[in-house]
Amino acid sequence: MSSIRMLSFRKPSLRKPILRKFLPTLLLPALLTSHSASAELEVSISYLQLQQDTGPVLSNILPESEDSGLRGAELGIDDSNTTGRFLKQKYSLSQFTTDDESEFLATAEEQYKNGQRLFISNAPASTLIALRSQLPDDALLFNSGSPADRLRTENCKGVLHTLASRAMLTDALAQWLKARRLEKVLIITGNQPVDKAYSEAFRRGAKRFGLKIVAEKAWQFDADLRRTAQKEMPLFTQTDEYDVVFIADERGDFGEYVLYNTWYPRPVVGTQGLKPVTWHRVVEQWGAAQLQSRFNDLANRWMTSKDYAAWAAVRSIAEAVTRTSSNNPEILNQYIRSDDFQLAAFKGRKLNYRSWNGQLRQPIPLIHPRSLVSQSPQEGFLHPVTELDTLGFDQRETRCHG
Repeated sequence: MSSIRMLSFRKPSLRKPILRKFLPTLLLPALLTSHSASAELEVSISYLQLQQDTGPVLSNILPESEDSGLRGAELGIDDSNTTGRFLKQKYSLSQFTTDDESEFLATAEEQYKNGQRLFISNAPASTLIALRSQLPDDALLFNSGSPADRLRTENCKGVLHTLASRAMLTDALAQWLKARRLEKVLIITGNQPVDKAYSEAFRRGAKRFGLKIVAEKAWQFDADLRRTAQKEMPLFTQTDEYDVVFIADERGDFGEYVLYNTWYPRPVVGTQGLKPVTWHRVVEQWGAAQLQSRFNDLANRWMTSKDYAAWAAVRSIAEAVTRTSSNNPEILNQYIRSDDFQLAAFKGRKLNYRSWNGQLRQPIPLIHPRSLVSQSPQEGFLHPVTELDTLGFDQRETRCHG
């Protein structure tokens, strides 16, 4: 099943506060004068999404919205046109969604043949690798859908990543645990490949920051725990004493039932409990409340990590277009990967991309469903270039070289 359409957006009212944020009133006459004689610069972006069948979930948690990612890209287009109309820039978005990988790749190829050069992919790692191999080098490709570490350590050529990697997420969590002296960890891993990848990333972070793994347990059950968790979980989590329980359950089969049911009364972290994320609705500092409000007006729901990643991809393109006065993908790619690039992204600092693997450097919020607990990197974790590079794979840890 697939869908494709072109999206257009209303021109925002001059009364909206977002205009005052990006373009102070005193600068508007200068901007209008400096671009009045130039032709309108058109920037077309393609958003491609592969719907994934994750199978039946054993718990009754709320699933992620099917348009997660797309609505973030739409907001990015809206925000870019808010300022772009004064700079004689016009941004448009085409979107294609399918559950068939061959159709996904064929559509991307057809769009390239028709002149499209700017792509945002919300797809698993294997599909993204195939897409990058299929598209010629002059196509600018963003990954807003896969946190897979191998995309940042091996298969990373020619892709920019706006979604945080699993290593970035788990390093952010490991730093917090070390800072709080919660150093003895019980790991519980689900039976899905993504769960094993999440645990592998955490084990790397635990070693890196000096945590001790006292025991590891694999979740092999397929029972509905809604009525039995209080009896089953204490026995399952009985082992040598630990300070914290780390859960790797990305799909949500059992992790929610570990909280408050452990053998020792200890905090739960990972994919449930205290959770590291690229983005969450509880992030409200640094002007983020305004971004959340605009997104809610557009989508009638809260912004997810994939929404934020797609928004950041669109805004990265728009920032590069503004700074280079070009829509040439090769010029945009070169600028985005340069030390001059900076993205204002509501995370407390300007963000940029790692030159060796295309990963967007960014702080990682640590949240529970109703509150922001902390944000990593934690104070005291130092790096010779930027403390943001204490999260995820540093240059010497990868085979990527830009």
